[in-house]
Amino acid sequence: MLLAVIPGQLWYSLPLIVSISLVYGATRHELMKPILQHSLRAAVWIAAFMLVIFAILAIVSWTL
Repeated sequence: MLLAVIPGQLWYSLPLIVSISLVYGATRHELMKPILQHSLRAAVWIAAFMLVIFAILAIVSWTL
């Protein structure tokens, strides 16, 4: 049941990740190329953090 709901709700996280990483990259640099490079790295970190939190919550909910 959980796997059927996940893909539809994951689409909401994409604009959030993109916007946060672009703003974060723009606060660190002024030129476009470093902004995009920094925001790509930030997006990967944010997505990895969200996946780790999701995995922890899924394990906790599965064990309860």
